[in-house]
Amino acid sequence: MKVLADLYEGVESVTPYGGRAVSWEPVGPVWLKPGPRRRREIREPGGARTIETMTAESRSDPRLSVERVLRFGGADWRIRATETVGGRAILGLERSA
Repeated sequence: MKVLADLYEGVESVTPYGGRAVSWEPVGPVWLKPGPRRRREIREPGGARTIETMTAESRSDPRLSVERVLRFGGADWRIRATETVGGRAILGLERSA
């Protein structure tokens, strides 16, 4: 099953108080074929957090780069890895659950 996702890029700016803010600018739509979701728990000094990962497939597209965000199914998925195989992009996606 394919889904239509919106692709976003984080744009960092300096606030008037000297801090940094990230706003998410739309890059465009992308058709994806998402794979199954996997959950894992990461233990950190402040406690544990749950990470969800997924592999998705799309047509090869130079806009699909690491650290951009795909929004579909009511969730934001960060692109952590990309690989191009025969005109197809294989994406490693991750989100905090």
